Amino acid sequence: MISPILLVLGAYLLGSLSTAIVISKLLKLPDPRTQGSRNPGATNVLRIAGKKIAAIVLLGDLLKGLIPVLAARTMDVDQNTLAATGLAAFLGHLYPLYFSFHGGKGVATALGVLVGLAWPVAVALLMTWLIIAKMFRISSLAAIIAATVAPIYTWLLEDSIPLLVMICVTSILLLWRHRGNIQRLLSGAEGKIGQ
Repeated sequence: MISPILLVLGAYLLGSLSTAIVISKLLKLPDPRTQGSRNPGATNVLRIAGKKIAAIVLLGDLLKGLIPVLAARTMDVDQNTLAATGLAAFLGHLYPLYFSFHGGKGVATALGVLVGLAWPVAVALLMTWLIIAKMFRISSLAAIIAATVAPIYTWLLEDSIPLLVMICVTSILLLWRHRGNIQRLLSGAEGKIGQ
């Protein structure tokens, strides 16, 4: 049996693997931290390398949130440890040990965590993101709205205080990481999907 501390540490270390940077290096593409929005995430990789590579990055970021949570579930840990494991994977993406603590915004990794912890909430948030993205063609706006309603969905659909606290912390961090996007949205300068 792995101790909760090792489980949380392992989740952080896995979360610290930046899919965008690793894939870009493997395929000899430009470092996403030096191109476009300079964010090592799927949306920026879409701008740099196209849909197929962006889909791989999206899947990788989602899996590094999902895998630690599923591993914790197989060990039958308590709700506090599950929530801490999910938060650690998310924080690894935001502040990766291997890349000088400069990571992405965490939307896909947060979704992966939620798929493992509370799939009904994950489905509701994914549907929210897709509807807003389809209507406005702005990825950051969809992410900001999804992050804002995530605690509400969690409160309505789940009965776990540790999970609700984790989602609140995750949502605050997601909004903080999107502060530049919020400023551009307010000024009308935010780019659209595919630009």
